[in-house]
Amino acid sequence: MTEITPRGVPEIVAVIGGGTMGAGIVQQFLMAGARVVLVEATVEAAEAGRGRVAAGLDKARERGKIDLEPGPYLARMDAVADTADIPAKAGIVIEAVPERPELKIAVLAAAEAVVGEETVLASNTSSLSVTELAAALKRPSRFLGTHFFNPVPASKLVEIVTGPETDPAVLESVRGWAGALGKTEIVVRDAPGFATSRLGVMLGLEAIRMVEEGVASPADIDTAMELGYRHPMGPLKLTDLVGLDVRLAIAEYLAAELGDRFTPPELLRRKVAEGRLGRKSGEGFHIWDEGDKA
Repeated sequence: MTEITPRGVPEIVAVIGGGTMGAGIVQQFLMAGARVVLVEATVEAAEAGRGRVAAGLDKARERGKIDLEPGPYLARMDAVADTADIPAKAGIVIEAVPERPELKIAVLAAAEAVVGEETVLASNTSSLSVTELAAALKRPSRFLGTHFFNPVPASKLVEIVTGPETDPAVLESVRGWAGALGKTEIVVRDAPGFATSRLGVMLGLEAIRMVEEGVASPADIDTAMELGYRHPMGPLKLTDLVGLDVRLAIAEYLAAELGDRFTPPELLRRKVAEGRLGRKSGEGFHIWDEGDKA
């Protein structure tokens, strides 16, 4: 078996949640040489997460990002259905479960109960208060936000969010690990929506209102931002990629925290109610081919 050694990342990493984001985070750490434990709610979900990681490694191989077949990387990965299986010596545990505070608090507390005192706990939340999540932990100084972006392997950014009790040494360690993953990190003080979601959601909501008002088509709005402002992806295509249900949940949270300017448009609510959630369902503001579905 080809030996793969960690390159600037913890030797052991755990990721809770094996959806699109979680699988991407697992892939990144595997590619950097870490041993990774993926935790899901059931054995079936854990195996599905392993499949997403394997597919991501196949794509990385095709694109020349890695030299080896997926096998040697997958040999360094365990997919389990119990947080009790997280190794006590894990350097960092990252939760990447849906944006529901009670769920995130539950999985973080369960992870904290089985790892050592030096383990860093992190949330991949894109908008929820890191301070509120930390309040449920016994060691809030070892906790912060690590907001990765989708698709994780291709994105260059990690938004690191610090709470009032985050240990500066923890922040520096995580900044170093982000760099070892090939990411550029930004550091943001905990505030509703942080830096990226607050700005990105505002632009996306206004684009949805423009469609709702008949100002322009989704394709033309996206083209305007891509060619006129050099955005790599238009706001409606990005909404489809993130998931309309995810964007709706974030907008509702920001509206409650920051006011009416983040109130979700009725068009967004209607599409979510109809199950038109974006790429993962095949249709949102654009039509996605079967091969494009997450």
